[in-house]
Amino acid sequence: MPVPYSGPDVAAADVDVSSLRPRHARRAMAGIPAIPAIAALALLAGLSGCGKKAEPVEPVRPVRLMQLQSAAGKTAFEFSGEVRPRVESRLGFRVGGKISARLVDVGASVRRGQPLARLDPTDLALAEAAARAQYDAAKTDRDLAQSDLNRYKELAARNFISAAELTRRQATYESAASRLEQAQANLHNQSNQTGYAVLAADADGLVTAVDAEVGQVVTAGQSVIRVAQIAEKEVAIGLPEDQVDMLRGISDVTVRTWAEPDRRLPGRVREISAAADPVTRTYPTRVSVPNPPADLRFGMTAAVTFTRTGESVMIRIPLTALLQDRGNNQVWIYQAAAGGGTGTVKPVTVTLGEPQGNEIEVRQGLAPGQTIVTAGVHLLRPGQKVKPMQGVAPSQPASAPAVAGRKG
Repeated sequence: MPVPYSGPDVAAADVDVSSLRPRHARRAMAGIPAIPAIAALALLAGLSGCGKKAEPVEPVRPVRLMQLQSAAGKTAFEFSGEVRPRVESRLGFRVGGKISARLVDVGASVRRGQPLARLDPTDLALAEAAARAQYDAAKTDRDLAQSDLNRYKELAARNFISAAELTRRQATYESAASRLEQAQANLHNQSNQTGYAVLAADADGLVTAVDAEVGQVVTAGQSVIRVAQIAEKEVAIGLPEDQVDMLRGISDVTVRTWAEPDRRLPGRVREISAAADPVTRTYPTRVSVPNPPADLRFGMTAAVTFTRTGESVMIRIPLTALLQDRGNNQVWIYQAAAGGGTGTVKPVTVTLGEPQGNEIEVRQGLAPGQTIVTAGVHLLRPGQKVKPMQGVAPSQPASAPAVAGRKG
């Protein structure tokens, strides 16, 4: 039965006292059993336990391995280059003029003294004719002075003239003789100038370039035709700055061409530039080939091999096996598990030597027979489990040459 209710801010009303009972009392009155507090806590604990994640399993990374081998201290350094002549002359006329004929083309074989080009000789011929006329006039004056001197000598012998007059005639003759010598030298010089209108080869060789064409007016000394002498041939290469001093003292040098890789020719380092090339930053080097064969042509691709023999055992590893860690060079050593199939890795600090192509020499830290990781070194950590991607590959012998660079 409703009970009357009144409050300070609420008007008197009929309120159901059943709505003021606790919730579990209302559930009991409604026929729903009440849930004990302990059971509710257990239920919540069970629900929270179902959402806990399992511990992650450490992945086993695949790696590429290589077993270290050593050689008996014999190392080869190979550099590719180009066959070039030791002497390549830029031939030009010794006088200026207009080119009237070009007698050879690029690639032509020429002999010493063979004409290569000609200038228009008209002006030179006129200058030679003028010099010849001056010579003839000077010769006539000399002959006349000599005839007068002979007559005055006879008169002086008979005391018909004074000694002073004879002296003047002697001076006149000597002056005429000197003018004749001058005219003769001028004629010879002008004759040579006329001969310079023909450009001739100064040695046996090959024409490598043409710098001027017919109809072009050239000055004295301007390059017209380039001729490379075939008597001496050499290979032009570039040496890296960190190997110049070491390679300078090596005498075992061989040369082979790309066309005939099985034929090795003896070589000798003739010249190493004192300054590096501004483009390649390598030091231009010339390796001469004594008594070169006839089929060793200019422009062929050649490889120069420097062979160094040492007493220590050397180990080389690929550059991909190196890891930089706080300024130290490290290599991962693979340790196989007892059951096989997987293993672990550990870092080892190494001391490096000289690079050779895509490999580098290791002087300390590794020993022959060890297995190292050559790929994925930046993703590993000490003690991590790994598995080989393939069989363990052996390292290349240290005597195998590596192409270090090319200088064209």
